[in-house]
Amino acid sequence: MPNTISSSKKIRVLLVDDHVIVRMGMSFAVNNQPDMQVVAQAQDGIEAIEMYRLHQPDVVILDLRMPKRNGIETIILMRRESSGARILVVSNYDAGDEITAAIQAGARGFLPKDTSVDTLMAAIRCVNEGEEFMPPEVGKRLSGRLSSQLSTREIEVLTLLGKGLSNKELGSALNVTESTVKIHVTHIFSKLDVTDRTQAVLKAIKRGIIHME
Repeated sequence: MPNTISSSKKIRVLLVDDHVIVRMGMSFAVNNQPDMQVVAQAQDGIEAIEMYRLHQPDVVILDLRMPKRNGIETIILMRRESSGARILVVSNYDAGDEITAAIQAGARGFLPKDTSVDTLMAAIRCVNEGEEFMPPEVGKRLSGRLSSQLSTREIEVLTLLGKGLSNKELGSALNVTESTVKIHVTHIFSKLDVTDRTQAVLKAIKRGIIHME
């Protein structure tokens, strides 16, 4: 019997973008993953809410600039429909204002449209696990707009880093994948402006962020 992942265990994705070519490309990439499938698509914010209600996807990939109802309004309405809605914004941007608004509205992550397929897939898995996904380069554009403070989960990761745990051990301790741990570590390095684990732990201790016995 072939070793396949049943559809019930796959990450169910809703694609929302007004450009059909973009949706086609994303749909191909997502459906090519053994642990994901596109269950619905929408071309504007109004249709997105309808598809969300109908299919209850695990992750919504959403553009911000759409006709009829923009992405920010759509995020707010989806979060009203379900406070647990997991929304990943994939959109072009020129400044940090839209990104800030999307995160404040309830999006769990933000990626530019020229991101790599591997990064997009990692982001989908991360958001599906209830985590946030923000590439360092996007975080830099948000300087002065979003708080640079470490999240509760990042502080947990830092504390475990101080105990010498490997990425695999961290994943087991936090019940997340190893790839998600790597994302957290990258974010920590970026926020603390360090390049390795030792520097991160020492700076966190010096700032009083974590305390080691």
